Amino acid sequence: MAQETVTLRLTGMHCAACVRAVELGLADLDGVSAASVNLAEESAEVAYDPEALAPERIVQRVSELGYGARVIEDVATSLAGADEERAAEQRRQLRLVILGAALSLPLMVLSMLPHFPGQGWLLLALATPVQAILGRQYYVNSVTALRSGSATMDVLIALGSSSAYLLSLYNLLRGAADVHAHLYFDSAAMILTLITLGRWLEARARGRTSAAIRALMELAPDEATIIRDGQELRVPATEVQPGDTLLVRPGERVPVDGEVTDGHSTVDESMITGESVPVEKSVGDEVIGATVNLAGAFRFMATRVGSETALQQIIRLVRQAQTTKPPIQRMADVVASYFVPAVILIALLTIAGWAISGHGWEAALIAATSVLVIACPCALGLATPTAVTVGTGVGAEHGILIREAEALETAGRLTAVIFDKTGTLTVGEPGVTDVIALGASEQSELLRLAAVAEVPSEHPLARAIVEHARAEGLSLPDAGEFEMAIGRGVLATVDGRRVIVGSARLMAEHSLDLRPAQEALEALEADGKTALAVAVDGEAAGVLALADEPRRSSPEAVARLREEGLKVYLLTGDNRRTAEAIARRVGVTEVLAEVLPDQKAARVRELQEAGEVVAMVGDGINDAPALAQADVGIAIGTGTDVAIEAGEVTLVSGDPLGVVRAINLSRRTLAHIKQNLFFSFFYNVAAIPLAVAGVLSPMIAAAAMALSSVTVVSNSLRLRRYRPG
Repeated sequence: MAQETVTLRLTGMHCAACVRAVELGLADLDGVSAASVNLAEESAEVAYDPEALAPERIVQRVSELGYGARVIEDVATSLAGADEERAAEQRRQLRLVILGAALSLPLMVLSMLPHFPGQGWLLLALATPVQAILGRQYYVNSVTALRSGSATMDVLIALGSSSAYLLSLYNLLRGAADVHAHLYFDSAAMILTLITLGRWLEARARGRTSAAIRALMELAPDEATIIRDGQELRVPATEVQPGDTLLVRPGERVPVDGEVTDGHSTVDESMITGESVPVEKSVGDEVIGATVNLAGAFRFMATRVGSETALQQIIRLVRQAQTTKPPIQRMADVVASYFVPAVILIALLTIAGWAISGHGWEAALIAATSVLVIACPCALGLATPTAVTVGTGVGAEHGILIREAEALETAGRLTAVIFDKTGTLTVGEPGVTDVIALGASEQSELLRLAAVAEVPSEHPLARAIVEHARAEGLSLPDAGEFEMAIGRGVLATVDGRRVIVGSARLMAEHSLDLRPAQEALEALEADGKTALAVAVDGEAAGVLALADEPRRSSPEAVARLREEGLKVYLLTGDNRRTAEAIARRVGVTEVLAEVLPDQKAARVRELQEAGEVVAMVGDGINDAPALAQADVGIAIGTGTDVAIEAGEVTLVSGDPLGVVRAINLSRRTLAHIKQNLFFSFFYNVAAIPLAVAGVLSPMIAAAAMALSSVTVVSNSLRLRRYRPG
């Protein structure tokens, strides 16, 4: 069945139990195959069968579970709407905090004064508005959650504050002796005030986790200068269409993606690629929307606009990554689903234990109240998504697009990195360096025959040969009987002559004697060049040599990976001599040579079977199977080509150092996730026994619970200062 995905903006979620309730509730719908909720972003990705149900039913189901939901159609509108909703929620919570403080502080002071007539009724008068107004959101959410068969943190808060309030009211009404000592109105009010304060602080902090995405959104200029009928017109950037000619002056941002048609300039692409060095642009070069023109005006033709621009693709990929979950988060969600019922059970056992031990029901109830309040799993639900949201945002700012949150966790366990050679460790633009003719053949004729045979091929080496021949002014007619030998070369009929261009393996397959060319082949390959034999009518006619220079940063990237304790491999279809020559220049000692495209995935699998956790780095085209097979696939993007489906990670700049940065960022993000989970679990493990023992008062428990969530979010926000290097 055809699957579609809908993104929802959610409201009313506060803890890991809320996440679990929504995910399970949506999963129960017929037609929904998967649902993933991000608490930090308050969003959900739902995969569903459009023939079985409509998005409106999905939204309705979320409402039935007690939460708000709406479909996100546009990322920019969604972010703006989310900001408005979050700001409104913060204002609402702040008003409640002010009201709660205005009533709770006098309550605490009055509770500490010596007993005077009517004191209890005055305390009741101050506590009741707090219980009714601040407590309303917790009561409403609790009832809705319980009706849908789930238990969330609101249930614990409602139970805890109500227990203290109702016990105090009971003691006041029954007129017990020394009733002043048995009133806990101040505790009931402060529980709600402190937790609401924590909710306000948490909402403010959570709003900053998506700062990187908002910064990217703001990069796109609002207007563009378009050339129509020779006239310059300023129009909204949203009105630009593919094929339009635009003008960009010095200091302006490029409005959309395109290709330079006139002029020369230098462009700062750091906001997209993460590379700080400005890039020279001239006729035929690609320009990326949202980059800054530094010097010189130029004109360009728009090629990608609206949602198809590189910037919008980056934002879309990052948003998708932020709704995915690493395995460590899925474990936390499962724990959270059992957490609230377990806490309620512990509270009941606490009451029984205190009552049986002779301390009385009142002391038992107060201890149970502390258990209920201290154990809310807010921090547990925020631990992973806040770190993932910040980490993926930092990555996007540095040209590192993490498509799957699982890659963050896996990258932290890598033991080996495999680099494809062409276009990854090397520039990827080979050029002809040598044309060696044998026997009576002439160089120009040898080059012409080889180029004609290569014209139909799309291989980078073939294109380099054809371009070199055309640059030499040679005429290239159509070839006949063209045949591609994948990974080995080509065969074609040229001017009635059978021409074969390719590797020694291809020549051996056709029983051709390469001994006349052997010396030249070995010398060229030893020099790090790719040498191709050329045979005409069954005899060796000559050799063509091509070279693809290593990227300037390749040696540093390899060295830093090895310093990190990772094994580094070079994977290529080139013969071993050529591969080893390139490997020596970049510092790689492990070489996997003469590997055909369809064998690359098998080589990755062999290393995995040997116990390695493998990252594959390639260009995402002929390396797609290997990228998919690897534990982490890192696809090299170039400029506007950022939506590469094969890898979990895409490097926009194509710089091999981006691999180092991506791995370091992943490790740092995973470290923050583990710290957050430690804070969350340790907090509950340590605090619940103290509450059971009666060491923590309900007020202290409420303050500590609120502080735990803020601590986790703040720890994730520290990632914003990290600069992958």
